[in-house]
Amino acid sequence: MSTYQWQKSSYSADAGNCVNVAADGNGNGIALRESDDPDVILTTTPAALRAFIRAAKDGAFDRVQQGGA
Repeated sequence: MSTYQWQKSSYSADAGNCVNVAADGNGNGIALRESDDPDVILTTTPAALRAFIRAAKDGAFDRVQQGGA
């Protein structure tokens, strides 16, 4: 298992529940975890995370669809 150097968002201030992010060290992967459940780690690529953040900023996830996913 890789050892990550986790960083907490500056927006979290002193809050205990926040999302942590870490790079894999060679620029190919990004790891994400919630501080409340640090054993669950999601990994993704920088390009996929960029696309997700752009979509969230554009409002792609603002409406919940009714009747299923």
